[in-house]
Amino acid sequence: MKDKNSIIKIAKQTIEMESKAISNLSNLLTDDFAHAVNLIYESKGRVIITGIGKSAIIATKIVATLNSTGTPAIFMHAADAIHGDLGLILKDDIVICISKSGSTPEIKVLVPLIKSANNKIIAITGNKDSFLGQNAHFILNTFVEKEACPNNLAPTNSTTAQLVIGDALAVCLLELRGFSSNDFAKYHPGGALGKKLYLRVNDMASLNQKPRVNSDTNIKDIIVEITEKMLGVTAVVENNHVIGIITDGDLRRMLSKVNDFSQLKASDIMSANPKKIDSNAMALEALEIMETNGISQLLVEENGNYAGVVHLHDLIREGII
Repeated sequence: MKDKNSIIKIAKQTIEMESKAISNLSNLLTDDFAHAVNLIYESKGRVIITGIGKSAIIATKIVATLNSTGTPAIFMHAADAIHGDLGLILKDDIVICISKSGSTPEIKVLVPLIKSANNKIIAITGNKDSFLGQNAHFILNTFVEKEACPNNLAPTNSTTAQLVIGDALAVCLLELRGFSSNDFAKYHPGGALGKKLYLRVNDMASLNQKPRVNSDTNIKDIIVEITEKMLGVTAVVENNHVIGIITDGDLRRMLSKVNDFSQLKASDIMSANPKKIDSNAMALEALEIMETNGISQLLVEENGNYAGVVHLHDLIREGII
């Protein structure tokens, strides 16, 4: 078994080398980057991103990021392109070619074919003097002095640099488009991320029972209501307006303070002015209120009327937490 200190040392060296490579990218930015961003922003077509080997893998990630932030993008493998997939490229499309060396055989075949169709080419390459660099309309320089691999062979620093440039492109385009969290939600409707962006309080509260008592309800009926509705709480409601809340904790505290509680009513136990939230509010807002106030339930209102309860467990179940 290898010494753990040696392993940690290697890991730290790798992280430090990659962070330096990324940091240096800012020094390599030229007007070409701004021109490339504006070209994509003003284009009526899509962004076709191509590469081979590890660069192709990076290309798929950049495609995913662009698509999720409002810029239509398609991945085209460089090898497949010269064997039929070149038909993916339409008249107004812009092509981003990713290649560390910029001189692979596939790139040398592919680039002239793209240019002959009058599509603009953006190069993401570590060698601006390469075949790709010389034939692209704009160059995004991702030069790295060496890879983190001790043999300077396995793509590590170079692919990280490609990835970061792709993220920079996506974020610049996102800003130019004024892409909002609501827009983001349209592209991420599934999973925890989507729910954080579009899930509303009523989507959860409507699935729960609606415990309620009035101010004159006796202690026995209060306990039954809280127990049967299984939310650890009940609202105290008059004329369909919330006037208070009673929780399991309120009941326990009441039992520790009062010897004879048989005559107690809801108005004697409840906490007035409870935390409430509108049914149309975002689920994230409910979470913020609960965290800020150290509570597990919120009473829900719709147009000022009592509409139910949202519980911390609802947020956990939906993956908001």
